[in-house]
Amino acid sequence: MEHTLASISHSLGNDFEQPNIPRESQRGIERVTTLTRVNRHSGPTFLGKMSFNDDEPIVASQDVSGEKPAAFLAGKTKATIINKTTAPLEESEFKVMLELTGAGSGNNRSGVDLVTVLDVSGSMGGEKLEKMKIAMLFMIKKLSVIDRLSIVTFNGGSHRLCPLRQITENSQAEIEKLVNALVANGGTNISAGLQTGLKVLNDRRLTSGRAVGIMLMSDGQQNAGGDAAQVPVGNVPVCTFGFGADHDPTVLNAIANNSVGGTFSDVRNQDNLSIAFSQCLAGLLTVVVQDLKLTVTRVESTIVKVSAGNYIQSKDDAAGSVTVSFGDLYIKEVRKVIVDLLLPAASSPAGSDVLEITYTYRSVSRTGRTSVEPEREEVMMEENRLRTAQMMKEARVMADDQKLDNARDKLVEAQNLLEDVVNDESNPLIEMLKSELQQIKRLMKSQEIYEKQGRPFALSSETSHNRQRYAAKGDDVEKLRMFATPRMDAYLEQAKSFDEDPSKPLPSVDEDEKQEIAADPLAPIVGALSYYIQTAIQSLKSIDNILNKAARP
Repeated sequence: MEHTLASISHSLGNDFEQPNIPRESQRGIERVTTLTRVNRHSGPTFLGKMSFNDDEPIVASQDVSGEKPAAFLAGKTKATIINKTTAPLEESEFKVMLELTGAGSGNNRSGVDLVTVLDVSGSMGGEKLEKMKIAMLFMIKKLSVIDRLSIVTFNGGSHRLCPLRQITENSQAEIEKLVNALVANGGTNISAGLQTGLKVLNDRRLTSGRAVGIMLMSDGQQNAGGDAAQVPVGNVPVCTFGFGADHDPTVLNAIANNSVGGTFSDVRNQDNLSIAFSQCLAGLLTVVVQDLKLTVTRVESTIVKVSAGNYIQSKDDAAGSVTVSFGDLYIKEVRKVIVDLLLPAASSPAGSDVLEITYTYRSVSRTGRTSVEPEREEVMMEENRLRTAQMMKEARVMADDQKLDNARDKLVEAQNLLEDVVNDESNPLIEMLKSELQQIKRLMKSQEIYEKQGRPFALSSETSHNRQRYAAKGDDVEKLRMFATPRMDAYLEQAKSFDEDPSKPLPSVDEDEKQEIAADPLAPIVGALSYYIQTAIQSLKSIDNILNKAARP
């Protein structure tokens, strides 16, 4: 029996030409996803009539212009479909796991428009402020000529220290002076800082083909202005960092969750701020696609559930489809989605179309055999992660209600379930989940420890699992590395070295890219090459199917 493979079809903007492939010939083609690069805006305008449309143009001494959309390259995202190949004839449940992986290298990346929103309230004085300055200097040195940076500070109000400035040798020195001149005083108005940061991006003149991001850090409780958790964020990814022991993890986590793709990092140890910043920056400098969306549509099945963390899902009941919006995807970053289906009873063994992914579908053989094919290991591992993450969240909610005994019991239950995973003691994912459970359990020894350390750790863990994206968790920035990309691992070591000696030269982002290509020389072309090869192969299979149908009496 032939097993038809599902595919991901093109979703292209007006700037790009979609291949002229008839819909019927697309059925059964395994294809690589291509995504639209679009202008990014933060949403509503803030701060009265003041306008921040003074962002600097990209003036380049080489071909690095950011004033026109980046050229479209096929194969930017690798799609993998994982499921069993057979199902019984009776009505049955069926799982399909989809993996979308950022493909390619950073040698043709978009420029980044980054806004850092920094807490300079009175509690940031002394060593905290010095650590923040070192973390900022690391970031400034890692940005390149195609990137732009704006710095916003907040205490009782907010101040934009500089517009979005292209990072050149001259501007780098000037921005470093601004950072070194920072002083701490006043209250903590997180809302004002966030609104100003959003406005900087919202008012830009140059937007085409550029990645954007906000990095917001605070060490305290908001005690001025409105509730930052209620500020509309729009499409801008906002990564938040809770610095020190007295930050407000609930507000910072809410800000991150309000954005598409943002994460909350618990940086309780102030010595780890450079590392935490470096991980976020490593992602922004390796954005491979923007506005990533995945649509799954039922065929001869019913979609029961789509598990994709807390990314936005929209349903079209008439079409029987669910669309998941992921935002940006980094190089080597993976998004896993499990689709739970209910297959209707079948009268006889046959190939059965069960799921359409965008325009094409997955097919699975229905068999009358009594034996049931075991679930694929990859699907089981992802379900273990989802189950463990859910149980950690349930334990956190119990601890918030001061039910620590119940919370610890829930964590023990999660640990026991992981222990029951057969033959996977050495699986890196299982080991990281076990380590995470042990750490959060340790931070629930008492209500006091939980309030100060356990809740921030638990919330950063939740945002990491929900977004399938790395987030710093307390003191374990080096041990708990789930979802970290190769660039993040490289920046971890660079940030540690820079913290020890800020005068030490850092490799440029171009040198980082050259090192990655040297380690994987096929990376820049493998995505596109795989795209065209798979398209050709699956097109031939589709033609063969058409010919077979025509030859039937």
